[in-house]
Amino acid sequence: MKLFDGGRAPNPRRVRVFLAEKGIAVPIVSVDMGALEHKSQTVSSRNPLQRLPVLELDDGTIITESVAICRYFEELQPEPALFGRGALGKAQVEMWQRRMELNLLSSVAQAFRHIHPAMKEWEIPQVPEWGEANKPKAVEFLKILDRELASREFAAGDSYSIADITGLIAIDFMKPARIKVPEECTNVLRWHQAISSRTSAAA
Repeated sequence: MKLFDGGRAPNPRRVRVFLAEKGIAVPIVSVDMGALEHKSQTVSSRNPLQRLPVLELDDGTIITESVAICRYFEELQPEPALFGRGALGKAQVEMWQRRMELNLLSSVAQAFRHIHPAMKEWEIPQVPEWGEANKPKAVEFLKILDRELASREFAAGDSYSIADITGLIAIDFMKPARIKVPEECTNVLRWHQAISSRTSAAA
């Protein structure tokens, strides 16, 4: 088994944080995305979308998409449960994971990919107006999240989950996307500080 990893890019980091929470070590194959190595034959032959991370199992089976990879490891090692417990808990984690992904991480990524000069050769066509349009979408979601976090410690309830991991990755990614968490979102800032302090956040 080996994990083709893209360094500080959001989705590769999401899997590393998840594995760190589980205490699972997987051999890493580093791919330099800055040098466009994710477009090489090594990656393309495993994932025609040329995206990372890519998990290759011992028998050669390939799993791509960060949440799919995380789900695979959740089934192999259920504890600690990062996708929730029981019907309700799992549904709540899924709900908040999707909300974090679609309303926060996606908006931040669109802003970064369509505005940052370093992405000009990656995002073709780069549409700065679309990037700017996504900034307020991310901020608006953070205001909603702030109200939710007023009554609980973590995104989906009382336990840390993949929804928190996605949120951590998204907020950290806001810096290069040039988006700021509003100062009035004190609950979001408290929550982000807490999950950033976990050992896994450095993975």
